[in-house]
Amino acid sequence: MLHEYRIDQILGAGGFGISYLAADTHLEKQVAIKEYFPAELAMRSAQGEVLANSAARDADYRWGLERFLQEARTLAKFSHAHIVRVLRYFAANGTAYMVMDYEQGEALKTRLLRSPRPPEAELKRLAAPLLDGLRAVHASGILHRDIKPDNIVVRADGSPVLIDFGAARHALAGETRSLTAVLTPGYAPLEQYSGQGKQGPWTDLYALAGVLYRAVTDQAPPDAVARMKSDPVAARLAQEKTRYGGPFLKAIEWALDPDEKRRPQSVDEWNEALVEGKPPSDATVPIPTEAYAKTVRLDKPPPPRRRWRWWALAGVVLLVLVLGAIWNKHRRADRAKAEEAAAPPAKLERLRRDVEGQFRTADANADGFLSPAETRGHFPAIAREFARADADADGRISLEEFTRLRRQQLERRFAK
Repeated sequence: MLHEYRIDQILGAGGFGISYLAADTHLEKQVAIKEYFPAELAMRSAQGEVLANSAARDADYRWGLERFLQEARTLAKFSHAHIVRVLRYFAANGTAYMVMDYEQGEALKTRLLRSPRPPEAELKRLAAPLLDGLRAVHASGILHRDIKPDNIVVRADGSPVLIDFGAARHALAGETRSLTAVLTPGYAPLEQYSGQGKQGPWTDLYALAGVLYRAVTDQAPPDAVARMKSDPVAARLAQEKTRYGGPFLKAIEWALDPDEKRRPQSVDEWNEALVEGKPPSDATVPIPTEAYAKTVRLDKPPPPRRRWRWWALAGVVLLVLVLGAIWNKHRRADRAKAEEAAAPPAKLERLRRDVEGQFRTADANADGFLSPAETRGHFPAIAREFARADADADGRISLEEFTRLRRQQLERRFAK
């Protein structure tokens, strides 16, 4: 129980949090509850409290927790038909929770598997309300940051609603970037891969364009990093020109431009091109033709192609990211070794007891082992690597195996 809410089941668990289906025992209705639980930063104690998994990560954990509550507070002010409604938020158990309407319907991901390549008119009917909702959210300075088919629910009446906002996924202060790593390849633009990337409305538009690319091609959009070497987007969209209109395909490609400065900068700008079919005010984006040739307005000479500048910039960005990662890795490793060397025996013993306490709490039937179900309910991150933790392959995790995996997880985090 969380206050008056009875947790019935887990809806999903990712690197950033855990979503639950719950029942409001006062109002007798179903709700969805999201718990702040960044997998790389947090652990659950034997008493059920959520806390940072090391003293070195405590500041980052608490920064993300405050950001989660801050964005929940802002989202709770919205009442938009196509944005999931936040009913309540509160702090408890060392973490925070966001209570939302439980939207009945079908995830767009499932809908596209059942009925691939929907007609253009149907896709516009889905996109227009979502853009209207994003317009309101962006006006308050909030980005979704994780738009994908899984996070769009289509209700029984055909209207869409955007769920699972990426609260607290802003770049973290300092050197740790664990929360910014929560992204979905293919739907996340290049600026989301770096803490220094400039994110804005154009970031969400890239992701929504990726959803439309998935819909019209029946293929997942290519990863933004892979596109730096070989970009198949234009050619792949060109193959669909017999099924979809040129302006519609052009608008999708425009918002999928790897360079955020060349994308539409606002919902209104892209809405005109995508839904209303109007060409952008500065039409430097490709327009589908028989050969899918690159064309621009006739009353404005085309800008010189300077591909070498883009490749040079990409190379500099990659070099900076690699050097920064190496520096951070060595710095954290040195700090972890210093902390480990300085740790008194009492502290190490307390950590051992905490791990054993976690195990005993999750061991619901007290048989001395954790089943896959018990692991999923308490340790979603461990459940994803259950087979590796189950060293003797007997379909369950012993205390020794659990302790060994916990130690390996901490060593990996220190190494990072």
